[in-house]
Amino acid sequence: MLPLQNRFRVFINNRWLVFVAAMWIQSCTGIGYLFGSLSPVIKNSLNYNQRQIATLGVAKDLGGSVGFLAGSGVLPIWGVLLIGALQNIFGYGWVWLILTKRVPTMPLWVMCILLFVGSNGETYFNTADLVSCVQNFPKSRGPVVGILKGFGGLGGAILTQIYAMINAPDDAAIIFMVAIGPTIVVITLMLIVRPVGGHRQVRPSDGLSFTFIYSVCLLLAAYLMGVMLVEDFVDLNKTVITLFTSILFILLLLPIVIPILLSYSSEHKPAEESLLFEPQKEESSKSGQDVNEVILSEVEDEKSMELDLLPASERQKRIAQLQAKLFQAAAEGAVRVKRRRGPRRGEDFTLMQALIKADFWLIFFSLLLGSGSGLTMIDNLGQLSESLGYDNTDVFVSMISIWNFLGRVGGGYFSEIVVRDYAFPRPVGMAVAQGIMAIGLFFFAMGWPGVMYVGTLLIGLGYGAHWAIVPAAASELFGLKNFAALYNFLTLANPAGSLVFSGIIASGIYDYEAEKQAHMSPPQNFYSLLLRMLGIAPVVETTLKCNGTICFFLTCLIMSGLCIIAVMLSLIVVYRTKIVYANLYGKSRS
Repeated sequence: MLPLQNRFRVFINNRWLVFVAAMWIQSCTGIGYLFGSLSPVIKNSLNYNQRQIATLGVAKDLGGSVGFLAGSGVLPIWGVLLIGALQNIFGYGWVWLILTKRVPTMPLWVMCILLFVGSNGETYFNTADLVSCVQNFPKSRGPVVGILKGFGGLGGAILTQIYAMINAPDDAAIIFMVAIGPTIVVITLMLIVRPVGGHRQVRPSDGLSFTFIYSVCLLLAAYLMGVMLVEDFVDLNKTVITLFTSILFILLLLPIVIPILLSYSSEHKPAEESLLFEPQKEESSKSGQDVNEVILSEVEDEKSMELDLLPASERQKRIAQLQAKLFQAAAEGAVRVKRRRGPRRGEDFTLMQALIKADFWLIFFSLLLGSGSGLTMIDNLGQLSESLGYDNTDVFVSMISIWNFLGRVGGGYFSEIVVRDYAFPRPVGMAVAQGIMAIGLFFFAMGWPGVMYVGTLLIGLGYGAHWAIVPAAASELFGLKNFAALYNFLTLANPAGSLVFSGIIASGIYDYEAEKQAHMSPPQNFYSLLLRMLGIAPVVETTLKCNGTICFFLTCLIMSGLCIIAVMLSLIVVYRTKIVYANLYGKSRS
């Protein structure tokens, strides 16, 4: 038996504790997905039109995606989390002061800066959590990324439920809660989340631990969905809502059982520690490493395509023969072996090296079209539900958060099966998710019965799956060494898509249709609609509401078509990376 003090040290440095703490932080980072609830409050308080609200949404999306400082590796993990917490409380806290008239009303550009700063804190949280946990679980990237990003997506529903318990008479109180709550949680946990050499903590029980986490995720999603529907259809008193929220907190705390049991009940060393960490052996072979790398690089350059398709044992035999011949020829001076200039896919890339690779840009533009379309629907969910005659927009914000959560968890789980069991490229999951989104957007455009329930289901699942699959695929194709920088560049696809789809297309069409319904529009033709979308036509400085499916009909049809293009781009990535994934995961299946 280890002394209690040593047990506590093992507990603090347990990679599962880091994972659980990161899950708790992520559950507070779904602020961006609450914009569907925040935007009606801002719109009514400051008398904004839809284009102005869309501009705020783009600023929020940009803040939630730009994290070059967070991904630079200059700051320690706790420093990244601390800066994010300070940005969160400053940005959203100042917005709350403006909406409650405690400070003078600011121009639109100042509001954009405040939302950018507040949302940028979320980027710091995401980066710190993902970098720490992917390094601690290098062999389980899909499940880890899926679960962490899933809790980020579920944050909107969790914060909405907490706000229902508070039951504040002032609508702006939800922004105050967004400013204070995540800041407290992050500052409390920021010293726990960090890399702890998790690759040396692999245990045979890890599979059961992941199964337990997945079970908690499903239970949490089902519970939140049930509570949300009960609260929507039944008028409950504050005591019952407080009870529901207390049970929610218990479910969120359940995963802490894993690091406690592993640290205080386990007597054996990690099963693979001795296999994964042999520094003396590494040092002794260091001298010959450069020569071997050169020869192996030459073998990789010269081997034929057919060689990659052979069984693992035969492939290794052929490569060894080629390598031996190259060693002999190099020793005799018959050939001159050159080190290749850059890494191959599956090795560690810098951001600049990745930026000249076609696969990286294919993933980026596929993500831009797919996640940009999904984010546009999330940001406009309040106006979309109002236009279709629904009074309570919070219920749909919670629903899309729950489906977003399940999409992320499911995307990580099933994409891991695809690569582990079949050695097939993970981006195939992106193509499936984008196909689901295309169907959901078409459903929204048609305005069929139950559209908000079916549409939020399909959009939430598809959008969420992107953020489990893309980070894991990027780490596989371009390495873990500079993962933070690569991830933060890819997230720029979100605000880029939002800028075009929400800031130009959706808001322009919405305001155009609202002015038509108010008999304030110019002649009704395509030219005037195009001017409205581009922001060239005069803007009516009044808050107008659009009613009916026509408000988002054309927007959803356009984005449905763009998602189909995204499917094609993802399938191109799948075709181009088959050999890479066969090399990465094919050997483990032999």
